Order: sequence, then C-alpha cells, then structure tokens
Amino acid sequence: MNKNHFFHPAKIFVISFAIVILIGSLLLSLPIATKDGTSLPYIDALFTATSAVCVTGLVVVDTGDTFSLFGQTIVMMLIQLGGLGFMTFASVVMLFLGIKISLKYRLILQENFSHYSTQGVVKLLRNVVILTLIFETIGMLVLGLKWYPDMGLKSFYFGLFHSISAFNNAGFDLFGSFSSLTNQTSDILTSLVIISLFIFGGLGFFVLSDIFLFPKRKSLHYHSKLVLTMTFILLAVGFVGIFSMEGNNPDTMGNLSLLEKIVASLFAAATPRTAGFSTIDVGSYSDAALLFTMVLMFIGASPGSTGGGIKTTTFGIILAGIIANIRGNKQTVMYERGVSNDIIWKASTIAFLALFLIIITTFVLTLSEHNTFIENFFESVSAFGTVGLSMGITPDLSLIGKIMVIITMFIGRVGPLTLALVLSHKSEADIIYPNGDVMIG
Repeated sequence: MNKNHFFHPAKIFVISFAIVILIGSLLLSLPIATKDGTSLPYIDALFTATSAVCVTGLVVVDTGDTFSLFGQTIVMMLIQLGGLGFMTFASVVMLFLGIKISLKYRLILQENFSHYSTQGVVKLLRNVVILTLIFETIGMLVLGLKWYPDMGLKSFYFGLFHSISAFNNAGFDLFGSFSSLTNQTSDILTSLVIISLFIFGGLGFFVLSDIFLFPKRKSLHYHSKLVLTMTFILLAVGFVGIFSMEGNNPDTMGNLSLLEKIVASLFAAATPRTAGFSTIDVGSYSDAALLFTMVLMFIGASPGSTGGGIKTTTFGIILAGIIANIRGNKQTVMYERGVSNDIIWKASTIAFLALFLIIITTFVLTLSEHNTFIENFFESVSAFGTVGLSMGITPDLSLIGKIMVIITMFIGRVGPLTLALVLSHKSEADIIYPNGDVMIG
C-alpha cells in the first residue's frame, strides 16, 4: 500500500477522531466515572464519548446525574478535544516544545480547520488557541459569578463546563433530569452568555481571526463576508420564525414576558446551528416549529468551526447557484466574485450525501424504535447536524438505534464528503468521456 495514501490528511483527520472516541468510551465505562461506582454499559459509554467528541449533546444517560467529577471531567475534555480536533492539541504541544510543524502536519491542520490552503495555518493555530482561551475564560467567569449566590465556589466549575460546552457547540449540561437549560428560561444574562458563546464558536476560527484583525486590516476575507452574511440571515429568519410560531404556545413561550419571549426566540433560533442547548422544551414545539428547526439543524454552523451540519457557506452557495440557474446566468456570483462550478458541485454533493444519511438513519430508527416518524426524523437530523436537540427519545433508544445514531453523529462531525473521500479510491488516470444528452425536470 502507498504510504502517502495511508497518511492522507483526511484519513488522519477521521482516524484521530475515532481514536479519541475509543479512549474516551473506555474511560467513561470505568466504575470511577459514575456517581454510584458501577460501570456504565459500554454502548452507553461509547454513545456518550461519541456525542462529546462529535460535539453533539445527545445523551442516553444524564451527564449531571450519572457521572462523577472524574466522569464529567472526561466528558469536558472530550468536548474540547472534539471541538478543536486532536491534531490541534498535538500541534500546540509541538509548538510549545519548539518543534517545527512539518508540511504533513500542516495539511492535517488544513483539513481540521477546513482552511483553503496550508499557508498561514500555523498562525491560525495560534489564533485558535488564544481565541478559545479568551472566550471560554470569559464565559466561565461570567457564568460562575452569576451562579455563585446559589452554588458557591461550585459555580465556577459549572461555569467552566458550560462555557466549554457552549463555545464548542456541544450542548452538554450538568443541571440533571435531561433538563438542559429549561430551568434558566427567565435568566436573561445566562441565556445571552450561552448564545454568544455558541454563535462565536459556530462562526469558524478563520472568521473569528479575521474579525479580530479587522481594525488593523480594514477589510474582511471573502469567506468571512459570506459566513457573516449567512449567519445573520439565518439568525434573523430563525428568530422571526420561532417567535411567530411559538410566541403564543402555552406549552413553550406563551406564559413568558415579552423580553423573555424575545431572548427565548433568539436562543431557539441560534441553538439548532448547532449548539444543542434549550431553554424551552423542544418536545412541546408545534409541528411547524419542529420542521423549521430541522431545516436550521440541517444547515448548521460554518466551516472550520466547532459545529456541524452541511455548513452555512454550503447552503449559501447552493442557493446562489439555483438562483443563477433560474435566471439563466452563465456564472454564479457572490460579493462580486465568481463561484466555480467545482465548488457548486462539491456543495451539492455534501447536501445530497447529508440528506441521504438522514433518510437512512430515519429509516433504521423507524424500524427499530417505537416512536413517531417526526421524533425519529428529528433525532436523525439532530445527530447528523451534531446539534443535540431531541424530542426526548434518546435515553430510550434500542441497541440498534444507539449504534445508528453513533454512526450518524460521527459522519456528521467528520463530514460526509470527507468520509466518502477516505473510503474511496481514486484511479490514476482520468478518462474524459463524451457528453450524453439526458432530459431532466
């Protein structure tokens, strides 16, 4: 076997995630990881480790009620490793020890951050570490101080856990009873802090670096403009949609004050992309709001971020391509820049593979579980998008259901196209065949 083929950056990227999940699952299956000192069934430990590393947030056992301090710390470390990528941490250690990062490692980092080239990737790595420390430290301090009157010093540990979970778009919480943040609905400050953390975490590290360098450069990269535009549009549309559909629903927001409704709607619009926290019970949503939320979960966060989904840029490019095709334009243009057909095809392929995976997952869950179709469909979209929102069926999944969701979460995190490239074998010679005429539409 060709050595370079085995050490392909995409292959190393996928394998590194699998190794971290395996180690994490073994640690979480130890008796010391649970509060009652009994070993967690391995499938549940594997599910939890996969959900943490893939920064999803779907759980079969409640994190706060089940895991000891050791177990919770393992979950927190897995979230951080999963959000930034194991190779990021390995590269940071190399930089700390003064070891030069080779081209091979730069290629892996490029894959990890979804960067457009290896140039500047080491500088981006430094910015990633700095920005992560800044956001997570601020989040820990603000949440810790907010919760201190009720928890004492324990509040800062809670602040650290939820800050890491939010910035990495993981959706894990320690409040128990599978409640997420539903007991914090009226806590405006907590909601705004969590929202800020997962929105910034979902932008992507390249975009965050670009924003922080804006005062010096006075301009933003083309990619950053597209990400910020799509993020704003999706947040605005999501906010209006959720507010109009759930504002008067007595089971969700109907009994909240106007300010609480506004914040809860903003939270509900942002969390599907792809944070997984919830301040209102998703299971009580109207069917329209559930479908709307699934669309947001499918789109997800931005490339190079801690979130999942097909990504905001993928959605934007497909939308622009469709509009250009309908108008009869010869070129797809965004921000006075042309978008190549190769990029449009790649974006369309990602969306198709994602939709195909969701259909397969929903089909398997429909066969193996005793839930409604909408519950299985919602769970499938949430797993692919590495979101973590659920209608409450996750803890009751069968063995087959758990395995299917584990596979879907993993593919959702590494990316369906990346995994397809890893499993495929490209032939040495590219043969160009004559075009055939096919009628469509």
